[in-house]
Amino acid sequence: MPGISFSPDEKIEIAKMLDEIGIPEIEAGFPGSSKNEFNIVKSVKKEGLDAKILTLSRLKKEDIDAAIESEADLILLFIASSPLHIRYKLKLREEEIKNMVEESVQYVIDHGAIPSFSTEDSTRTPIKRLEILSDIAVKNGARRIGFTDTVGCANPQAIYYLFSNMKKKLGNIPISAHLHNDFGLALYNALTALHAGANHLCVTVGGIGERGGNVPLEQLVCTLKYLYNRDLGIKTEKLHELAEMVCRFTGIKLSKHHPLIGENAFTHESGIHVAAVLKNPFTYEPISPESVGNKGRILLGKHTGHTIIDHKLETLGVSLNGFEKNILLEKIKDLGEKKGIVTDEEFIELVDKIRMENL
Repeated sequence: MPGISFSPDEKIEIAKMLDEIGIPEIEAGFPGSSKNEFNIVKSVKKEGLDAKILTLSRLKKEDIDAAIESEADLILLFIASSPLHIRYKLKLREEEIKNMVEESVQYVIDHGAIPSFSTEDSTRTPIKRLEILSDIAVKNGARRIGFTDTVGCANPQAIYYLFSNMKKKLGNIPISAHLHNDFGLALYNALTALHAGANHLCVTVGGIGERGGNVPLEQLVCTLKYLYNRDLGIKTEKLHELAEMVCRFTGIKLSKHHPLIGENAFTHESGIHVAAVLKNPFTYEPISPESVGNKGRILLGKHTGHTIIDHKLETLGVSLNGFEKNILLEKIKDLGEKKGIVTDEEFIELVDKIRMENL
């Protein structure tokens, strides 16, 4: 994500928590990019986590050497494949790319490491080219093949077409999907890729990433668990804590309406909603906030109704008559119109003022 850089200690702390909640694989970094990044990947690997440690590498000998030396469990080799990238970024002939794939995968194998191979900008690459490059990688020892929607421009129908066709082509070779969220379709496309035969999905905490971000970890895990009955064994009750850690390290604050882990994900103000939620939270909540480590909240504001007033007064052990309650409700709605939310302190001040005025 632009402007974001984790210190070595922060990366290790995040990796430990990812491992603790049951994430099976951690992409720890890009050791070929700098000596510091190399040291971080190696340090994460030395932690002896249960999760497999993955690392990125371009099809360049110096990158691959750094990845091998980092002792990562899987080396994610990648190269751009679309006509656009080949022409303006790589400036290579297609035959040169084929040779690079073959030589790089074989080089990793020859050095006793495990290679994966992914095409960058797969969704803007002719499918025949994807088949050819994937076939070369597999024949030379690649254990996994990945496809990427690099600028998030593929709709779910295109994702299904791509992954279902490549699944038929690759058979039992595991397939991964790396998807971006430029049009807000990352989660939808991730589910579609799974349905079409993908075995692995790249996700990020809170969906942070380049431009519009990537597939949000918490949304994918909980959608599979609660809507598809596919429990991945992730400790979802730790998801909010994990997101808070990442936000603290990055200085990024997730939006209040961020699904599941946002401040407003289980927050209620509307009188109709509150009346029902106080009787049974599931009337307006799909899962319990505790299941993702979040909290349920009931706020006072311009949408407040009598039920929450009665509930708040009962909690405070304060009694008001019907006339006083109507005045209190009117004042809360007015204050809510002006400033949005009425705090508990302001609620108590209003109650005290009304009681004093009606002595």
